[in-house]
Amino acid sequence: MERFGSVELGGTKILVALGTPEGELGPAERIETGGDPVAACARVVDSLRSEKISAIGISAFGPLDLEVGSDTFGSLLDTPKPGWSGFDVLESIAGPLGVPAAIDTDVGGAALGEGRWGASQGLRHHAYVTVGTGIGAGVVEAGELIHGSAHPEIGHVAVRRINGDDFPGACPFHADCLEGMASGNAVKARYGESIDALAGEAQAAAVELIAGYIAQGIRALVYSVAPQRVVVGGGVSKSPGFHDKVRASLQVELAGYGTRDHHRSSGFVVPPGLGDRSGLFGGLELAARALARH
Repeated sequence: MERFGSVELGGTKILVALGTPEGELGPAERIETGGDPVAACARVVDSLRSEKISAIGISAFGPLDLEVGSDTFGSLLDTPKPGWSGFDVLESIAGPLGVPAAIDTDVGGAALGEGRWGASQGLRHHAYVTVGTGIGAGVVEAGELIHGSAHPEIGHVAVRRINGDDFPGACPFHADCLEGMASGNAVKARYGESIDALAGEAQAAAVELIAGYIAQGIRALVYSVAPQRVVVGGGVSKSPGFHDKVRASLQVELAGYGTRDHHRSSGFVVPPGLGDRSGLFGGLELAARALARH
């Protein structure tokens, strides 16, 4: 049976798993990302070296250089993650393993996974948004991830301040962009703890606020790439009532302009069908595509 390696490289942890082209995904090994990319990726290679895999798919945090033909293709660009800027993720993992490989963003991988096996099955145009340590989006158009001179960076779009919010923002590049106002890091900077550590009215108020900012980001997606569905995952999105709050705030943001029936349904903004494993499933799809191109 043909097997693929799947790697999800996040800002906090790296997950490594084996799977099949049909979507049978095994248990994941967890590796701490840390601040030493050479050591972290060496552990990924060690995890997969003894396995007989035909290809590998890597879903990584960004921003990444994904411009084919670029001298730094597969490398991280300037990133808030200390120690990782400029690091060649693709070569450091795929090079020692010597098998066909493909890389995309973690949210790009998750979008592919949800499109193949999850909540966006059967749709040609869909998006995946993560609200975790950072905020990002992967957009699929006719089965392919959208890339231009770079990949989408929805987390760094400008947002309108919600009335009464005087938080300065937590993004080291833009301060009060979407990620700076609503990511997991922003929540910790605002409240001194993660959103799941809050309780009662404090948590409900935080969810309301964060959902309002996320709705602004989804509004930008609706009017720029017109997805048929937006899957919203990530740790912050697991908060009670989060998706309902985003849906309600999105209707206010859209204000009826250019909307269709699916924008108003509960099936437009949905949680991941694959839970926390969307990126790993996406790695299987990336591996399959790498093997097909080989």
